[in-house]
Amino acid sequence: MEQQIVAQTLYGIPLNAYILLSAVLFSIGVLGVLYRRNIIIILMCIELMLNAVNLLMAAFGAFRGDSNGQIFVFFIMAVAAAEVAVGLAILVMIYRNTKNTDIDNMSKLKW
Repeated sequence: MEQQIVAQTLYGIPLNAYILLSAVLFSIGVLGVLYRRNIIIILMCIELMLNAVNLLMAAFGAFRGDSNGQIFVFFIMAVAAAEVAVGLAILVMIYRNTKNTDIDNMSKLKW
């Protein structure tokens, strides 16, 4: 019975806490993407969702005792860095054209 309790915790924190925290962070990110109109906030919410997935991958990887979760986290962080670079470049171009970062003004960018 003692071994089963130790196997369900990671550094003294139960795995369920990691899952719950990751689900809350991911939900906040989804709600931010769906309900906000500012491009900067939307990009930050996408980053929040990616970090929630990173937390879950790292927790499961450490829980299982293998490094596959950390390897996936590395690749997700690389994709997130590329997403930030492309997103900010698009944001700068939108701001130059419309002087606003509201996504409702995207129709002004049509030819």
